[in-house]
Parts: sequence; structure tokens; C-alpha cells
Amino acid sequence: MSMLEVKDLSIHFGGVKAVQNVTFNIDSGIVYSVIGPNGAGKTTLFNLITGVYKPTTGEIKLDGEAIHGKSPNQLAERGVARTFQNLQICMNMSAVENVMVGAHLRLDRNLVKAALRFPGLKKGDRELRDEAAQLMDFVGLSQYVETRADAMSYGALKRLEIARALAMKPRLIFLDEPAAGLNPKETIEVDHLVRKIADSGVTVVLVEHDMKMVMNLSDRILVLDYGKKLAEGTGEEIRKNPDVIAAYLGAHA
Repeated sequence: MSMLEVKDLSIHFGGVKAVQNVTFNIDSGIVYSVIGPNGAGKTTLFNLITGVYKPTTGEIKLDGEAIHGKSPNQLAERGVARTFQNLQICMNMSAVENVMVGAHLRLDRNLVKAALRFPGLKKGDRELRDEAAQLMDFVGLSQYVETRADAMSYGALKRLEIARALAMKPRLIFLDEPAAGLNPKETIEVDHLVRKIADSGVTVVLVEHDMKMVMNLSDRILVLDYGKKLAEGTGEEIRKNPDVIAAYLGAHA
């Protein structure tokens, strides 16, 4: 059984069919990339799987259990995390505090304990801070632990958002354009980080426009075009697919 199964998934916004009858499976422990031209439905597909949107038709299963219609919080409890195209960072908080926010589902936040500041909760906060600092080291940001987010570079903030998603201890993480807006050096850093995440045992689903990065990282690739599945396969299969070349990669890709 595949870790994630998507079958005949569609969503319509009025008369606009943003995703149409898309079917694919993702095995655990791989990097699975979703590519396609602007407006192809990539982020909409992410939003459907991660509970931001409810599908018009179709089904989504995680480990054989139907999850379509579940909220993002419910999916997070099942080990699903994601990042977004636009940064979702609290700029008035420190970097480590931002990562701590990502672990909120695992915290005991009983209101009485929070009000009285029981020692057990203080101990939990200390442990969580240490864990967040370790995650920042994992993504290459150990020098920014106490830095306010608004004092960090854009490239560092992109990796900070990944650290925050990892703080949820996901089994499956969706990364929506993690290299968007980065310079070549920062893109290489994110490339290495995505592989590092996959090597740690977390299944990665990636939307990315940097085709060199996609081809370097991906075990399997799904190509969307106008909300429909155009092709699926290995990087080599996608690179040689004439329909993909015509729709997205270009004649010299």
C-alpha cells in the first residue's frame, strides 16, 4: 500500500475546474515533485491534500484511511505538515520561538496550567526550546536561534519555515516552492536540505519551478497542465516526454 493515495481528485470554483480527475500514489520515504506551468493547479492540489480546500469529487487516503475533508489540524495530528509559497513567519518573534510554534499540537496547553505556570509546563517549554534549537541546527540556522525573524535574510526565513514545519514531527511534508526567490547559493542549500529531510525518513512532496533542483532531487515527478495530469514518472522519463517538453520544459530542456 502506498503512503498517500489520490484518486480522481477534482475541485471546481464556480465554472473554473482548477484540478480535474487527478490520480497518483506516493510511496513512503521518497521525494515526489509536482511541476507544471503557472496556473496548472499545483498549489491547489497541495491545498486539497493538506485540508485547506475540500474536494468537489474524488478521494485522498493516508495509510489507507480517507482524509479528504479533514482540517489542517487533524492532518497535522496524523503527521502531515506543509510550508507555503508566501512566508508564514511571525516577524516580531525570535527564530527559535517561530520553530516552537510549529510544535503547538504536541504541547499540553491546559489553561489552568498555563495560568499557574506549573513546573511541569516550564520543563516542557525548556525541552521544546532545546528541540527547536536542534531543528534550527538541522536546517543550517544555528547562528540565528535568538535573532528576531525580521532581522533575518529572506533565504534564512525560507529555511526557518521548513524548521517550523519539521517541529510538528511529520511523516509527510509538503514544500511549496521552497527555493522561490533565492539566489543560486541559497537554492543549493535548500536542495541539500530537502535531500537531508528525505534521508531522515520524512516523505517529501515538492512544488518547485527550479527544474535543475527538481531533476536532482526527485524520485518521481507528477506534471500538471490546466489542472489535469499530463504525465508521471522518473526524472528521465519526464525529461524525454514530448508532451511535457511542449507544455513546460521547453525544446532544449
